[in-house]
Amino acid sequence: MKKFVADLHIHSYLSRATSKNCNLPNLDKWAQLKGVNVVGTGDLTHPQWLKEMNEMLEPAGEGLYRLKKEYKSKLEHEVYPACRQDVRFLLSSEISNIYKRDGKVRKVHNVVLMPNLAAAEKF
Repeated sequence: MKKFVADLHIHSYLSRATSKNCNLPNLDKWAQLKGVNVVGTGDLTHPQWLKEMNEMLEPAGEGLYRLKKEYKSKLEHEVYPACRQDVRFLLSSEISNIYKRDGKVRKVHNVVLMPNLAAAEKF
């Protein structure tokens, strides 16, 4: 069995209180620097983010995507040669359920994964 490191609960720059640098090329770069092999895309229900995913990602097999070469090469010089690796993206989003029970606010966050961009568009 092959082991890998994944970060599936993530948000894009289009979410509140996130860095404006939290775009696909930077997610790819920082995943390499941190040794993360699979990164959730987050925010797949946001129309602008979905548009950017369609533009910048290409299929990499079995429900995974990779950053297209023309976007990856722009930041490649910022990744140490020893850290360079293939990063895969898994289409994901978060559903936040907030409700009151027994006078207390409860929050449950669910991470939703999609098999492909077509399914994400329907979702």
